[in-house]
Amino acid sequence: MKIGVAMFCTDYSMTPAAIARAAEERGFDSFWAPEHSHIPLARTSAFPAGGELPKQYYDVMDPFVVLTAAAAATTTLKVGTGVCLVVQRDPIQTAKLVASIDQVSEGRFLFGVGDGWNRDEMENHGTVFESRHKLARERIEAMKAIWTKSKPEYAGEFVNFGPMMTWPKPAQKPYPPIYVGGAMPYGLRRAIRYGDAWLPHRARPNYPNVAEFIPEAKRLMAEAGRDLPITIWGGKPDLALLENDRALGVERVIVSLPSEKAETILPVLDEWAKLVPKVA
Repeated sequence: MKIGVAMFCTDYSMTPAAIARAAEERGFDSFWAPEHSHIPLARTSAFPAGGELPKQYYDVMDPFVVLTAAAAATTTLKVGTGVCLVVQRDPIQTAKLVASIDQVSEGRFLFGVGDGWNRDEMENHGTVFESRHKLARERIEAMKAIWTKSKPEYAGEFVNFGPMMTWPKPAQKPYPPIYVGGAMPYGLRRAIRYGDAWLPHRARPNYPNVAEFIPEAKRLMAEAGRDLPITIWGGKPDLALLENDRALGVERVIVSLPSEKAETILPVLDEWAKLVPKVA
Protein backbone atom coordinates (compact mmCIF):
# COMPACT_ATOMS: atom_id res chain seq x y z
CA MET A 1 0.00 0.00 0.00
CA LYS A 2 1.21 3.49 -0.84
CA ILE A 3 0.85 6.79 1.01
CA GLY A 4 0.32 10.12 -0.70
CA VAL A 5 0.04 13.67 0.59
CA ALA A 6 -2.34 16.51 -0.24
CA MET A 7 -2.34 20.21 0.46
CA PHE A 8 -4.50 23.22 -0.32
CA CYS A 9 -1.59 25.25 -1.70
CA THR A 10 -2.05 28.97 -0.99
CA ASP A 11 0.08 32.10 -0.94
CA TYR A 12 0.83 31.39 2.74
CA SER A 13 1.58 27.65 2.57
CA MET A 14 4.65 25.74 1.43
CA THR A 15 5.10 26.17 -2.29
CA PRO A 16 3.99 23.31 -4.56
CA ALA A 17 7.59 22.61 -5.59
CA ALA A 18 8.82 22.52 -1.99
CA ILE A 19 6.10 20.20 -0.66
CA ALA A 20 6.45 17.91 -3.69
CA ARG A 21 10.24 17.61 -3.29
CA ALA A 22 9.86 16.95 0.43
CA ALA A 23 7.26 14.25 -0.23
CA GLU A 24 9.36 12.54 -2.89
CA GLU A 25 12.48 12.59 -0.71
CA ARG A 26 10.57 10.85 2.10
CA GLY A 27 9.15 8.04 0.00
CA PHE A 28 5.58 9.22 -0.52
CA ASP A 29 4.19 8.11 -3.86
CA SER A 30 1.97 11.03 -4.83
CA PHE A 31 0.99 14.65 -4.24
CA TRP A 32 -2.63 15.77 -4.63
CA ALA A 33 -4.12 19.24 -5.09
CA PRO A 34 -7.78 20.09 -4.34
CA GLU A 35 -9.88 22.58 -6.27
CA HIS A 36 -12.33 25.39 -5.59
CA SER A 37 -12.57 28.19 -8.12
CA HIS A 38 -14.11 30.50 -5.49
CA ILE A 39 -16.42 30.36 -2.48
CA PRO A 40 -19.64 32.41 -2.75
CA LEU A 41 -20.63 34.32 0.38
CA ALA A 42 -24.10 32.77 0.10
CA ARG A 43 -24.21 29.30 1.62
CA THR A 44 -26.98 26.97 0.48
CA SER A 45 -24.96 23.77 0.97
CA ALA A 46 -23.47 22.62 4.26
CA PHE A 47 -19.78 21.72 4.41
CA PRO A 48 -19.75 17.89 4.09
CA ALA A 49 -17.19 17.43 6.87
CA GLY A 50 -19.32 19.48 9.25
CA GLY A 51 -18.64 22.80 10.94
CA GLU A 52 -17.32 25.96 9.36
CA LEU A 53 -15.60 25.96 6.00
CA PRO A 54 -11.80 26.16 6.55
CA LYS A 55 -10.02 29.28 5.30
CA GLN A 56 -7.90 27.39 2.74
CA TYR A 57 -11.03 26.58 0.75
CA TYR A 58 -11.30 30.28 -0.09
CA ASP A 59 -7.61 30.67 -0.84
CA VAL A 60 -6.55 27.54 -2.76
CA MET A 61 -4.58 27.90 -5.99
CA ASP A 62 -5.58 26.31 -9.29
CA PRO A 63 -4.72 22.59 -9.12
CA PHE A 64 -3.25 22.29 -12.61
CA VAL A 65 -0.82 25.15 -11.95
CA VAL A 66 0.10 23.65 -8.57
CA LEU A 67 0.66 20.17 -10.01
CA THR A 68 2.69 21.41 -12.96
CA ALA A 69 5.07 23.11 -10.53
CA ALA A 70 5.16 19.94 -8.40
CA ALA A 71 5.86 17.72 -11.41
CA ALA A 72 8.64 20.00 -12.65
CA ALA A 73 10.36 19.82 -9.24
CA THR A 74 10.31 15.99 -9.01
CA THR A 75 11.15 12.94 -11.08
CA THR A 76 9.10 10.00 -9.77
CA LEU A 77 6.32 11.51 -7.66
CA LYS A 78 2.84 11.10 -9.11
CA VAL A 79 0.68 14.24 -9.14
CA GLY A 80 -3.10 14.18 -8.89
CA THR A 81 -6.14 16.40 -8.69
CA GLY A 82 -7.95 15.73 -5.45
CA VAL A 83 -10.46 16.47 -6.84
CA CYS A 84 -11.01 18.36 -10.08
CA LEU A 85 -14.54 19.76 -10.16
CA VAL A 86 -15.40 18.76 -13.71
CA VAL A 87 -18.95 20.13 -13.37
CA GLN A 88 -17.37 23.61 -13.20
CA ARG A 89 -14.94 23.18 -16.12
CA ASP A 90 -15.28 23.19 -19.89
CA PRO A 91 -14.51 19.62 -21.04
CA ILE A 92 -12.55 20.59 -24.16
CA GLN A 93 -10.24 22.91 -22.24
CA THR A 94 -9.94 20.45 -19.35
CA ALA A 95 -9.08 17.58 -21.70
CA LYS A 96 -6.20 19.67 -23.06
CA LEU A 97 -5.03 20.54 -19.53
CA VAL A 98 -5.03 16.87 -18.51
CA ALA A 99 -3.19 15.76 -21.64
CA SER A 100 -0.67 18.59 -21.31
CA ILE A 101 0.19 17.95 -17.66
CA ASP A 102 0.44 14.22 -18.36
CA GLN A 103 2.96 14.99 -21.11
CA VAL A 104 4.89 17.52 -18.98
CA SER A 105 5.07 15.06 -16.07
CA GLU A 106 6.02 12.20 -18.42
CA GLY A 107 2.97 10.14 -17.51
CA ARG A 108 2.77 10.83 -13.77
CA PHE A 109 -0.68 12.44 -13.63
CA LEU A 110 -3.66 10.97 -11.75
CA PHE A 111 -7.02 12.52 -12.65
CA GLY A 112 -9.10 12.71 -9.49
CA VAL A 113 -12.60 14.00 -10.23
CA GLY A 114 -15.66 14.87 -8.20
CA ASP A 115 -19.10 16.32 -8.71
CA GLY A 116 -18.93 18.88 -5.92
CA TRP A 117 -21.11 19.83 -2.97
CA ASN A 118 -21.27 23.64 -3.07
CA ARG A 119 -24.47 24.53 -4.92
CA ASP A 120 -23.73 28.25 -4.99
CA GLU A 121 -20.22 27.75 -6.37
CA MET A 122 -21.31 25.53 -9.25
CA GLU A 123 -24.37 27.63 -10.06
CA ASN A 124 -22.02 30.59 -10.59
CA HIS A 125 -20.52 28.44 -13.37
CA GLY A 126 -23.95 27.85 -14.91
CA THR A 127 -24.26 24.28 -13.57
CA VAL A 128 -27.62 23.03 -12.29
CA PHE A 129 -27.05 21.32 -8.95
CA GLU A 130 -29.66 18.59 -9.46
CA SER A 131 -28.26 17.42 -12.81
CA ARG A 132 -24.56 17.73 -11.95
CA HIS A 133 -23.93 13.98 -11.84
CA LYS A 134 -25.12 13.41 -15.40
CA LEU A 135 -23.22 16.49 -16.54
CA ALA A 136 -20.02 15.13 -14.96
CA ARG A 137 -20.46 11.75 -16.66
CA GLU A 138 -20.98 13.33 -20.08
CA ARG A 139 -17.99 15.63 -19.67
CA ILE A 140 -15.74 12.73 -18.68
CA GLU A 141 -17.03 10.60 -21.56
CA ALA A 142 -16.38 13.50 -23.92
CA MET A 143 -12.84 13.92 -22.58
CA LYS A 144 -12.17 10.22 -23.09
CA ALA A 145 -13.16 10.65 -26.73
CA ILE A 146 -10.80 13.63 -27.06
CA TRP A 147 -7.90 11.70 -25.52
CA THR A 148 -8.32 8.54 -27.56
CA LYS A 149 -9.58 9.57 -31.01
CA SER A 150 -7.89 11.51 -33.79
CA LYS A 151 -11.19 13.19 -34.76
CA PRO A 152 -13.34 13.06 -31.61
CA GLU A 153 -16.98 14.04 -31.41
CA TYR A 154 -19.63 13.74 -28.71
CA ALA A 155 -23.41 14.08 -28.61
CA GLY A 156 -25.15 14.16 -25.24
CA GLU A 157 -27.80 16.07 -23.33
CA PHE A 158 -25.32 18.57 -21.89
CA VAL A 159 -22.15 18.14 -24.00
CA ASN A 160 -22.18 18.39 -27.76
CA PHE A 161 -19.44 18.96 -30.30
CA GLY A 162 -18.78 17.80 -33.83
CA PRO A 163 -15.58 16.20 -35.17
CA MET A 164 -12.49 18.13 -34.14
CA MET A 165 -8.74 17.81 -33.97
CA THR A 166 -7.06 18.51 -30.66
CA TRP A 167 -3.60 17.57 -29.40
CA PRO A 168 -1.55 16.54 -27.50
CA LYS A 169 -2.94 13.21 -26.44
CA PRO A 170 -1.95 12.03 -22.93
CA ALA A 171 1.35 10.23 -22.37
CA GLN A 172 -0.50 7.43 -20.52
CA LYS A 173 -2.60 5.20 -22.72
CA PRO A 174 -5.46 5.31 -23.21
CA TYR A 175 -5.48 8.24 -20.72
CA PRO A 176 -4.49 8.99 -17.11
CA PRO A 177 -6.42 6.89 -14.57
CA ILE A 178 -9.64 8.54 -13.45
CA TYR A 179 -10.15 8.46 -9.67
CA VAL A 180 -13.81 9.12 -8.97
CA GLY A 181 -14.52 10.73 -5.61
CA GLY A 182 -17.66 10.12 -3.60
CA ALA A 183 -19.17 8.05 -0.82
CA MET A 184 -21.06 4.76 -0.80
CA PRO A 185 -23.08 3.80 -2.67
CA TYR A 186 -23.49 6.52 -5.28
CA GLY A 187 -19.87 7.63 -5.59
CA LEU A 188 -18.82 4.02 -5.99
CA ARG A 189 -21.47 3.44 -8.64
CA ARG A 190 -20.15 6.42 -10.61
CA ALA A 191 -16.61 5.06 -10.30
CA ILE A 192 -17.73 1.67 -11.57
CA ARG A 193 -19.56 3.25 -14.50
CA TYR A 194 -16.87 5.56 -15.88
CA GLY A 195 -13.83 5.57 -13.58
CA ASP A 196 -10.63 3.61 -13.12
CA ALA A 197 -10.45 3.90 -9.32
CA TRP A 198 -12.60 4.91 -6.35
CA LEU A 199 -11.57 7.83 -4.09
CA PRO A 200 -13.72 8.02 -0.92
CA HIS A 201 -13.08 10.06 2.22
CA ARG A 202 -11.88 8.22 5.31
CA ALA A 203 -14.70 9.60 7.45
CA ARG A 204 -17.76 11.79 7.23
CA PRO A 205 -20.25 12.88 9.90
CA ASN A 206 -22.47 9.91 9.02
CA TYR A 207 -19.71 7.25 9.18
CA PRO A 208 -16.45 6.91 11.15
CA ASN A 209 -14.35 4.81 8.77
CA VAL A 210 -14.91 4.02 5.11
CA ALA A 211 -13.06 0.71 5.56
CA GLU A 212 -16.29 -0.80 6.91
CA PHE A 213 -17.82 -0.37 3.44
CA ILE A 214 -14.96 -1.90 1.45
CA PRO A 215 -16.20 -5.54 1.50
CA GLU A 216 -19.56 -4.39 0.12
CA ALA A 217 -17.79 -2.15 -2.41
CA LYS A 218 -15.73 -5.13 -3.60
CA ARG A 219 -18.92 -7.16 -3.99
CA LEU A 220 -20.55 -4.45 -6.10
CA MET A 221 -17.44 -4.18 -8.27
CA ALA A 222 -17.40 -7.94 -8.82
CA GLU A 223 -21.07 -7.90 -9.83
CA ALA A 224 -20.21 -5.24 -12.42
CA GLY A 225 -17.19 -7.18 -13.65
CA ARG A 226 -14.76 -4.52 -12.47
CA ASP A 227 -11.95 -4.46 -9.90
CA LEU A 228 -11.18 -0.83 -9.12
CA PRO A 229 -8.26 0.27 -6.95
CA ILE A 230 -9.34 2.17 -3.83
CA THR A 231 -7.54 5.26 -2.56
CA ILE A 232 -8.74 6.64 0.79
CA TRP A 233 -8.59 10.39 1.32
CA GLY A 234 -7.78 11.43 4.88
CA GLY A 235 -5.08 9.23 6.38
CA LYS A 236 -4.54 8.97 10.12
CA PRO A 237 -1.12 8.11 11.63
CA ASP A 238 -2.39 4.85 13.09
CA LEU A 239 -0.37 1.80 12.04
CA ALA A 240 -3.11 -0.68 12.96
CA LEU A 241 -5.63 1.29 10.90
CA LEU A 242 -3.26 1.44 7.94
CA GLU A 243 -2.47 -2.26 8.17
CA ASN A 244 -6.19 -2.99 8.13
CA ASP A 245 -6.52 -0.85 4.99
CA ARG A 246 -3.73 -2.84 3.38
CA ALA A 247 -5.37 -6.12 4.36
CA LEU A 248 -8.57 -4.92 2.68
CA GLY A 249 -6.65 -4.29 -0.53
CA VAL A 250 -6.55 -0.50 -0.39
CA GLU A 251 -4.14 0.87 -3.00
CA ARG A 252 -3.26 4.16 -1.29
CA VAL A 253 -4.05 6.42 1.66
CA ILE A 254 -3.73 10.19 1.25
CA VAL A 255 -2.60 12.40 4.14
CA SER A 256 -4.27 15.81 4.10
CA LEU A 257 -1.81 18.45 5.33
CA PRO A 258 -2.66 21.93 6.62
CA SER A 259 -1.82 24.97 4.50
CA GLU A 260 1.29 25.85 6.49
CA LYS A 261 4.99 26.60 6.02
CA ALA A 262 7.85 24.12 6.14
CA GLU A 263 8.53 24.45 9.87
CA THR A 264 5.06 23.01 10.54
CA ILE A 265 4.80 20.55 7.65
CA LEU A 266 8.21 18.87 7.55
CA PRO A 267 8.00 17.37 11.07
CA VAL A 268 4.60 15.92 10.14
CA LEU A 269 6.03 14.43 6.96
CA ASP A 270 8.95 13.00 8.92
CA GLU A 271 6.59 11.17 11.29
CA TRP A 272 4.48 9.84 8.43
CA ALA A 273 7.59 8.76 6.55
CA LYS A 274 8.30 6.24 9.31
CA LEU A 275 5.03 4.51 8.41
CA VAL A 276 5.59 4.42 4.64
CA PRO A 277 7.88 1.35 4.58
CA LYS A 278 5.80 -0.41 7.25
CA VAL A 279 2.72 -0.55 5.03
CA ALA A 280 4.44 -0.87 1.66
